[in-house]
Amino acid sequence: MHKSFHSKYYEAILQLRPKDEKLIDFVLDECEKNDIYISKVVEHKTGVDIFVSSQKFAVALITRLKKKFKGKPKITRSLFKTQRQTSKKVYRVTVLFKLNPIITEEDA
Repeated sequence: MHKSFHSKYYEAILQLRPKDEKLIDFVLDECEKNDIYISKVVEHKTGVDIFVSSQKFAVALITRLKKKFKGKPKITRSLFKTQRQTSKKVYRVTVLFKLNPIITEEDA
């Protein structure tokens, strides 16, 4: 069952740094497997931002990324809005996954 979302809807941003095709492909495959809606993919010089429909998925993806790739995750959240009827605060999450630089023998 695929939920219907507004084309710009997202709950979390997955920031992948630096740009790495294997990492990006892995994240996109995981999104597809888990039926996660991707509203936007923004490419930067330093990496890629993927806007996804699920905070829970974005946070859970960190453990899978740490097992498969060497890197450091960082989670931040920002207040998006406060619901009028319930006064409940709604947050958006940003998950940064920064790959460790590969150290070659020349660098050492």
